[in-house]
Amino acid sequence: MATKSKAYQAAAAKIAADKFYTPTEAVALAKETGSAKFDSTVEVALKLSVDPRKADQMVRGTVILPHGTGKTARVIVFATGPAAEAAIAAGADEVGGAELIEKVAGGWTAFDAAVSTPELMGQVGRLGKVLGPRGLMPNPKTGTVTPNAAKAVEEIKGGKIEFRVDKHANVHFVVGKASFTADQLDENFKAALEEIVRLKPSSSKGRYIQKGAVSTTFGPGIPLDVNAL
Repeated sequence: MATKSKAYQAAAAKIAADKFYTPTEAVALAKETGSAKFDSTVEVALKLSVDPRKADQMVRGTVILPHGTGKTARVIVFATGPAAEAAIAAGADEVGGAELIEKVAGGWTAFDAAVSTPELMGQVGRLGKVLGPRGLMPNPKTGTVTPNAAKAVEEIKGGKIEFRVDKHANVHFVVGKASFTADQLDENFKAALEEIVRLKPSSSKGRYIQKGAVSTTFGPGIPLDVNAL
């Protein structure tokens, strides 16, 4: 078994044993456990009491973080005509129709989000094997299949994140960078949490959020007090 680095061990030593932290406490501590060599990403993982195999218990949505993610997302748009021109003006990194679809079909995925106008989804749909496993397939539920592609680009680049429960009923999402202030991280976390709670399936029984943790890139997990969630 690989030995944890001294930096990891030092970070882990700052986390009290047998203590569970409120979101405010956890993000403040995350700033202290982030890497000194680069600006760590602060992430949250939550275990939900849902069964992802049931369609009515699939928790999926988006939220615009008040302070963004600390990273400018690379966004491509499948569009032609005026919609394509508007997407370019909004700052899309690459825009196109059939030629862009072929490029992605060939395995190109150097982007963080994909948006499509409704009329091109018939063609974009065949990219499922490339985009699906990476969570990049445009979807009306997350606002990435829309006639107003320019607005979608602006929202994504402005700090909009997408979350989706995985097959183990876990939800992972980013709340910013370690260089953010504790207040900024706290507000981003609470904005995302509020949306996840709002989307609680009516068929979900018992405690909705069973456990959770905050962590930084390559850093130790900071256990969350679910009662405070």
